[in-house]
Amino acid sequence: MTGVFEDQSSTKTGSRYIVQDVQDVEDQHSTPQPGPSGAAIPDDGRMVTQYERQSLIRGLGQRHIQMIAIAGAIGTGLFLGLGGSIATGGPLGALLGYLFIGLVVCSMQFALGEVSALLPVTGSFVRHAEILVDPALGFAVGWNVVYGCFISVPSEISASVVLIQYWTDISAAVWVTLLIAVSVVVAISFIRVYGEIEFIFAILKILLVIFVVILGLVIDLGGVPGVPRRGFHYWKDPGPFVEYIATGSLGRFLGFWAVMTNAVYSFAGVESLAMAAAETKNPRQNIPKACKRVFARVSIFYIAAVLVVGMLVSSADERLGSDSGTAATSPFVIAAGDAGIKAIPSVVNAVCLTSAWSASNQSILAGTRTLYGLAIKGHAPKIFLHTSKWGVPYMCVLLQVTFSLLAYMCVSNNAMNVFWWFVDLTAAGTLVSWITIALNHIRLLQALDKQGISPTELPWHNRITRYTSWFALVSCVMILLTGGFAVFTAGNWDPASFVSSYLDIPLVLFAYGGYKLIRRTEILPLNMVPVQQAIDEANSDPDNVPIKKDSVLAKMNILWG
Repeated sequence: MTGVFEDQSSTKTGSRYIVQDVQDVEDQHSTPQPGPSGAAIPDDGRMVTQYERQSLIRGLGQRHIQMIAIAGAIGTGLFLGLGGSIATGGPLGALLGYLFIGLVVCSMQFALGEVSALLPVTGSFVRHAEILVDPALGFAVGWNVVYGCFISVPSEISASVVLIQYWTDISAAVWVTLLIAVSVVVAISFIRVYGEIEFIFAILKILLVIFVVILGLVIDLGGVPGVPRRGFHYWKDPGPFVEYIATGSLGRFLGFWAVMTNAVYSFAGVESLAMAAAETKNPRQNIPKACKRVFARVSIFYIAAVLVVGMLVSSADERLGSDSGTAATSPFVIAAGDAGIKAIPSVVNAVCLTSAWSASNQSILAGTRTLYGLAIKGHAPKIFLHTSKWGVPYMCVLLQVTFSLLAYMCVSNNAMNVFWWFVDLTAAGTLVSWITIALNHIRLLQALDKQGISPTELPWHNRITRYTSWFALVSCVMILLTGGFAVFTAGNWDPASFVSSYLDIPLVLFAYGGYKLIRRTEILPLNMVPVQQAIDEANSDPDNVPIKKDSVLAKMNILWG
């Protein structure tokens, strides 16, 4: 792999970006297999490489990728984490915090949709960074994603053990073994099996969100016998905001700003819908459509949930600060228990369990596909290119399973402590990914301007994204740099919190700088970004067929229409 720039005459672009050595392939229909000799990966110079076109199978439909994103975004962060946000920022502070992050997610999703429609490659924004910015950025962000996803699996398994222990005291080792085994079976199965499982889990989560929101409104409005109508009582007493660290206006602002990290963690996962682009049917049409719909649905669910929780539970309720990690910490469970409804804790705990396992599956998908994409470009050993007859990169899955064994740490340590150890290690990874997505889109538009190509030639484009991507970029950088602001205030210094908030920044910078130093790469000049080549490939893609417009009934379908 050379990772160099090379000028070649072309009637379309005048230049071409070569990321790796190209080897002619005599049989275009045979499935290439990387050999131990280190030979170059078969490639025909196209954006979506010949290797991934031949080795991977497109088994995901639009409903699958939409639900994969929804299933990842609606999880323990919603069912268990909202209480902490209310306690930190107050009902209005939490609502504003989630609204702000919702706008950031919207901007990020539109940027991801535009670039993915043009470049539907395995690894999504990681590969986009290599094509649009710098191979060193693709390397650094790619390994950061792999690291974050691989660590997320044992963290979610630990969280699952915590939730199971709500019902039983059977040894944690039994549950860890069972969860790892089931996850492996799903990971090595045909991609459509994974899609169908996540589809079912996502529907369960959506139905639970709708149920608890409606239940919350019924409780709040006095619909349960013996429970008085609350309305917006808790917005008045103790108040719409909570003073955090400081007092007065500054304290209320810091409470609102402290909600941001929780909100980002809650929304994390929506960017994963494009990770398996090469395994998605008609990705140039389906991924942008999914990006629009997933944002709208997830935002509505979260904002409705935050609003209802702020009406149900006081921000001063000490139970919101419990660290048990089970359904007992859920504000929905607290409200239902206060209203005398006894069955809700087990229901919420059960769905939280599916949420944790679903998030683990999603991390496996994102981590293995990113690693596969890195291997295609020579940023990871070629052994990770081996795929099964079902098109699954099984060597990537094997490495993922190795990291999953870290979940056994919860056998000798409190499972909740282990969960937070792993979460702290990946605290800033989501923001790094969102920053990369926004930067990729900005670079794409700048390259279009530089080369005199109209953005309307893109497979999918919205004029407002020229401004929203900058909003997302600046916002994410600010939140990343201030995520651990509490440790810099008087009396609140905590080395563990400092490391967990900022460890990811030097790791990414070190990987980026080290790769540039060793491989001597340069930031790709805007006039050399292969935009016209990508547009030509999109226009000639036989799978790039406009999706039939939805009927009125389909548009009203909040699940998958």
